[in-house]
Amino acid sequence: MSNKPDLELALIQTTLVWHDPAANREHFQALLEQARGADLVILPEMFSTGFSMDSADLAEPEGGPSSIWLREQAQRIDAVICGSLIIQAADGSYRNRLLWACPDGSLAHYDKRHLFRMAGEHKHYSAGDQQVVFDLKGWRVRPLICYDLRFPVWSRDASGIDLLLYTANWPGARRQHWNRLLPARAIENLCYVAAVNRVGEDGKGHGYTGDSQVLDFQGEELLMAGDGDGVFRTQLSSEALNAYRERFPAHLDADVFTLN
Repeated sequence: MSNKPDLELALIQTTLVWHDPAANREHFQALLEQARGADLVILPEMFSTGFSMDSADLAEPEGGPSSIWLREQAQRIDAVICGSLIIQAADGSYRNRLLWACPDGSLAHYDKRHLFRMAGEHKHYSAGDQQVVFDLKGWRVRPLICYDLRFPVWSRDASGIDLLLYTANWPGARRQHWNRLLPARAIENLCYVAAVNRVGEDGKGHGYTGDSQVLDFQGEELLMAGDGDGVFRTQLSSEALNAYRERFPAHLDADVFTLN
């Protein structure tokens, strides 16, 4: 198992301006300047609008203003930048879509699989049905979005994922669930976990307490943002990950299954 270079992460945990993509892009642009030097910068879920069910009014087309902006910012700071926003796909459906913007100008995506029915998300968006793996300097990275965290089968790694990445608008009312489920995903998958939430209050009056964090393969905290507002950085060690997997190869006894 070859060692990859260490990976520098920058998590941006901050408030969001309700239903105002231009204001949010301006706000994040200043924060992205502080993230220079990172390999991967992670923004919250629906970073351009807040977590909204007004998909028909707020959706941007594929290749719309926020997509163009993400690509420009990735090139400007020479880092991969990811976060989700409301997209109207080519087939006309509305998606809670994570975009993965690379410094070379390329753009890939993951569509949220599990839609949060308690807020009616399943009535306003179409679910994705594809697991996605991105390669970043030899690291295998799987993106997931918020409610996906509650479903371990969808998060389960059967192919050597190095980093599970969750971007979220996870409300403070269920803060304990967030802080307990994230270590579980790290431990059961023998991988790093990076999770970015927002802070502040949205247009519906829901409060968000942050707790963006990075965990190692034993569920130990490498970074905890608490309720802070800003850019939080840490580094992942490929050598430490490989050594642990060799010392404790529980993945060799994992159940084999397929997803429908």
